[in-house]
Order: sequence, then structure tokens, then C-alpha cells
Amino acid sequence: MTGQVRGVQLARLLGQWHALPGRRRSPDYAALAGSVRGLLADGRLPLGVRLPAERELAEALRISRTTVTAAYRQLRESGHLASRRGAGSWTMLPGNHRVASTGLWTPLDDREMLDLGVAALAAPPQLLSAARAAAEDLPRYLSGAGYHPTGIIELREAVAEAYTARGLPTSADQIMVTSGTQHALDLVLRLALAPGGTVLVESPTYPNALAALAGRRARITTHGLAADAGWEPDLLLGSLRQTRPKLAYLIPEFQNPTGHLMPAALRERVVAAAHAVGTDLIIDESFVDLSMDGTEPPPPVATYDRHSRVISIGGMSKPYWGGLRIGWVRASAPQVQRLAAVRVGVDMASPVLDQLVAVHLLADAEAIVADRRVQLAVQRDALLGALAHHLPEWRVTVPRGGVTLWAELDGPVSSALARAAEEVGVRLAPGPRFGLDGTLERFLRLPFTLPAADLVEAVGRIAAIRYDLDRAGRQRWREPAVIA
Repeated sequence: MTGQVRGVQLARLLGQWHALPGRRRSPDYAALAGSVRGLLADGRLPLGVRLPAERELAEALRISRTTVTAAYRQLRESGHLASRRGAGSWTMLPGNHRVASTGLWTPLDDREMLDLGVAALAAPPQLLSAARAAAEDLPRYLSGAGYHPTGIIELREAVAEAYTARGLPTSADQIMVTSGTQHALDLVLRLALAPGGTVLVESPTYPNALAALAGRRARITTHGLAADAGWEPDLLLGSLRQTRPKLAYLIPEFQNPTGHLMPAALRERVVAAAHAVGTDLIIDESFVDLSMDGTEPPPPVATYDRHSRVISIGGMSKPYWGGLRIGWVRASAPQVQRLAAVRVGVDMASPVLDQLVAVHLLADAEAIVADRRVQLAVQRDALLGALAHHLPEWRVTVPRGGVTLWAELDGPVSSALARAAEEVGVRLAPGPRFGLDGTLERFLRLPFTLPAADLVEAVGRIAAIRYDLDRAGRQRWREPAVIA
């Protein structure tokens, strides 16, 4: 969605904007303006987009034009809309906002917010010693230019050894170091996807992957995941055979946001089906190290690849620290060289010092990852306990790894709940962020990356807000015909 959003598109994104109960029910124009602000805040409505004319939106929403006019006026007054007579109105955000750790815009005065919009951990204690050791290693690189498009050899070898230890023999020539997993995805899309190409993704899926695909003007098709079981094999394979996409982006290890783990038999079948229809697979392994409860992930998807159809991406952000912008691509050696050729037109290379830090962290991976698994299991269980106590109507499948819960709510209130939670100091990632066209309003992603006490406090605040919505008349919510 770029340039202009039509009335029917905005209406679909807004969903049930007019039925947002609270302590004091807002006028319809205020509810509409608040819903548009919510879409801007969580990234579903981009900045600089021209909104539909007042009459067009009124017709799409089946409300009076006066209501839309008043809502647009309120958005202009709050700094979320700029209008020019005869030319239209464009989305913007006030000057008292900043880019938050989620990459989304947030007010400057929200630094005490309990942020459940971020699914990432604070740095491990071993980071400082790794940084000191990296600084001692740095002098041997200072005589050169410092550009290593595929990455320094020590890090590529360390990543290759980690793949080999998982049962997938890998050489350093098959590894390219990137500036994070998102950068890895962007480079693969630049190489493998022409504008307008078709890509199959899971639904729900990682929002920033959807943003990257939108940036490439991809035509996106989806495979819906079951809330309790994950991938339906026949439906997934059928989607590949029917749509024959150029690419498929999948997260088989502790899928973001659902936490599902794809079984080995399905991995093998997906690779075979992809080869048969000419689809390349992008496999996001961001969470592969974060198993819990003794769960052993199946072999990597690339284990079943015999035709260079699988490109694996991963990085340091989830098991180690998001501030260390180190990711990688595992592919065939010729594909790595083609990616490097694409990369030099983007950012040349990743910082050498960061790569050296990553080398030392990976050398201590066994201890660091073991600590992370224990920490996450404690925090996950605290979050599950708080939800069971405060919100027993919500349904949650306990993940065996990763960093998030995917909660099915007791009504399609995800966006309304997220907007209300901001007022009590909790930031949420509503379900529609993880899908297309305003679907998934019955779901909410809840990461368990904050300390246990913060998670319990956040759930208590969310429960109070949910109760307040109920008091104002839960019967106003309609059951959706389809949940994607």
C-alpha cells in the first residue's frame, strides 16, 4: 500500500472501529480518528499515504460525511494528517514522536512503557567480555580497507560449523555475513525476486518480512496456520502447487508469532514440492537455538535440498542481542557470490568489530544459549500463569521454543485492546500486524522477553482494560465470518 489508499481498503483496515467501548463511549468521529491513529502507530497505515476523500470513506464505512469530516479535522489538529484544499490529505505523525525499538513511531514520553511489542531479550552478561576480546583481535584487520562483502573468514567458519553440528555439512564459502536477519532477507529478495513476483508466506507471519515484500512490490499469497497445530500439510503443499510462487518465506523453527515447530516429514515434502514447481524457499531460522522443555528441533530444512532451492537466513538478534547487528545467509557458494555482488550496491560489508564480537559469542554459545533457554522458560511460565489467572477465556498453545505466545482472544478486539492498553502503560502488537488486510483481530502476540514481574504486571493491566471493554457492552462485537 503506497501512494494512496482507497476507501474500501481503509475500511477493511479499520475493521470494527465504531464499536470501541470504554468507560465513556466516544463520539463516532473521535473513535474513527483514534482508529486511524492506531493504524499509523502499529505500522499498518504508512506515513505519507493519501487518504480517501471524505465522501469516498463515508460511503465505504456507511456513515455520514459529517463524521468523516470531523475525524479528519481531529487528525489534523493532533498532527496526524496534513491537508491541502483540492489536493487531498496525507498521513503524518506529530513532531513529538520518535522511532521506537520496534521500528514504529511512538511518543517521546513513553519510556516507562511495558513494551510487549518487542520480541527480543536484553544483552547477555558475556557480551562485555566478548567485546573486549574482539577489540584485542581488531589490530590485525586495521592494515586493510575493512570491506568484507561476504564477512570475515573467522565468523563464516563459526557459522558454518554451527550448521554442520546440526547435521547439515556446510563450508565457509556457503555463508555470507549480513547486518542482521532482516538485511539477509532484503538481499535475498533483491537477488531472487523481480517486482511483482509472487511470494507465499504463512499467516500469521513476521511483520517486517511483510514490509520487505511490500518494498519489492511482491504479490503475496498466504497459507493460514492453525492456532493449535500449525501447518496443515495438504493445504501448504497444495498452495505451492496451485500458486507456483517464485519464492516461499517460511519460519519452521518456533514460528514467529505462533511458536509452532514444523515436523521433519513436512520439511522434506515442502522441499520436494518446491523443487517440482520451481519455487525457491527462504527459511528463517531466527529462533532455532531457543528450544525449551528438552525439545530437539528436526534437521534443518536445507538438509533435504538437493537442487539449491533452499536459502537459509539467521542471526544473533534473538539468542544473543538485537544491538549486535549480525546475521547470515546459508546458500550454495555461487549464490553467496551473487548475493555479495548485490550487496556492494547496498552497504558494502558488515562492521569488522561487530563480526569479531560475534565470533567470541559463538565460541561460548553452549553456555549462553543454555542460560537463555532457562530464562525464557521461567518467563514463559510466568506469562502463562498470569494469563490463566487473569484472562482464562483466552486460548494459548504452549510453545516449545522461541520467545512469543500467540493468544486467541475471546472476541475480535485486538486493535481496540492495543489502543486502550497504551493508556495504562502497556504496548501490544495486535494480531492484524502479522497478516494482511486487517485480518487476525481475534489474536494477539505476547512475547515473554521481559522479566517475569513485568509480564505479570502487564497482564494485570491488560485484564483490567479487557474487563472495561466488557462492561461497556460486549454484545456490540460481531463474530467474524472468517479468521485467516
